[in-house]
Amino acid sequence: MKSDDKHGLSTRAIHAGHGPDPLFGGVSMPIYQSSTFAFKDAAQGAARFAGTEEGYIYTRLGNPTVRALEDAVAGLEHGFGGLGTSSGMAAVTVAYMAFLGRGDHMIGTDAVYGPSRTLMETEFARFGIACDFVDTSDLEAVRSRLRPETKLLFVETPANPTMAISDLAACAGLSRERGLTMVVDNTFASPVLQNPLDLGADVVLHSLTKFLNGHSDVVGGILVAKTEERFLRLRKVLRLHGGTMDPHQAWLVLRGVKTLVLRVERSQENAAVLARFLEAHPKVAWVRYPGLPSHPQHALAARQMRGFGSLISFGLKGGFEAGRRMIDAVRLSALAVSLGGIESLIQHPASMTHAGVPGEDRRKAGVTDDLIRFSAGCEDVADLRADFEQALDKA
Repeated sequence: MKSDDKHGLSTRAIHAGHGPDPLFGGVSMPIYQSSTFAFKDAAQGAARFAGTEEGYIYTRLGNPTVRALEDAVAGLEHGFGGLGTSSGMAAVTVAYMAFLGRGDHMIGTDAVYGPSRTLMETEFARFGIACDFVDTSDLEAVRSRLRPETKLLFVETPANPTMAISDLAACAGLSRERGLTMVVDNTFASPVLQNPLDLGADVVLHSLTKFLNGHSDVVGGILVAKTEERFLRLRKVLRLHGGTMDPHQAWLVLRGVKTLVLRVERSQENAAVLARFLEAHPKVAWVRYPGLPSHPQHALAARQMRGFGSLISFGLKGGFEAGRRMIDAVRLSALAVSLGGIESLIQHPASMTHAGVPGEDRRKAGVTDDLIRFSAGCEDVADLRADFEQALDKA
């Protein structure tokens, strides 16, 4: 790692995790596309398996290219260490497995990414783990669901797709008070805009597919632990679980991280312009964007984050049918799930990303049938606005 904490965020994003290749001087991190690594002798092999010697054994257990990405993201998140996973949901699964057991209970954000909720409610429930999903932006709602067996607080902020903002420092204070592990899904903000570990969280995770990679061509995830103890716990589970990252996958994400700050800044600028445009449009019923003073937690977002992000949720006065006509009419924004890419994306969560959440629970969490989620990309904002105008005309 060439950079350190004294350097600015852009410098660290470009240089963190590796320097020039010591063998040939390559500026780009090499792809160590190998499943296994040779030992110089039997003693070295035994030492590596025993953990008394640093080095690589087998890519499920560690890989130099993956390690470079893990170090880069851990540095950006100010954590002890990172663990690359095969997908964002692999990271969520490992977090659940690492900190929950039979008879335990967890509390999660009600508007969390749909599969994160469905996985707990339908699969982990089979193993005797209970859960409550509540509005974590309301600390008293969290407190009211605490039980003696509660072990994990899982927070996503901004929430997907309602854009609700949870007070991370307050949630962390409650977690410390009750001896909970606090895990934060920081995908929507990225390390550019928010560092949950600095606010008291124990573990932060990302879908690397989104902002950190930024080019809609890789599926991946990562966990970053604040302490060595939690890092080792997560690493043990991940290595046994097997949802580890491929080196070529890691190399692509590492390349994306180098332009992370530039992309986040540009897409955020576009989102701010479009949010104001939508809020003023006569056919738009409501807009949820943390950068708008109308957002319920606008002041908290301004205090907790270094920017308001590039995700916007909104609904049209004509309801679901008007929204369907609008998203069918857009030309620049792809009608596709995911977010955080260099291109703009638009989708309908109730019938797409959150379709697995029962309708009553979904609506109670604020994921209404009229909600449209837009992820601003890095196109020229005038073109995006013109595209919205023509699509809204058809709504």
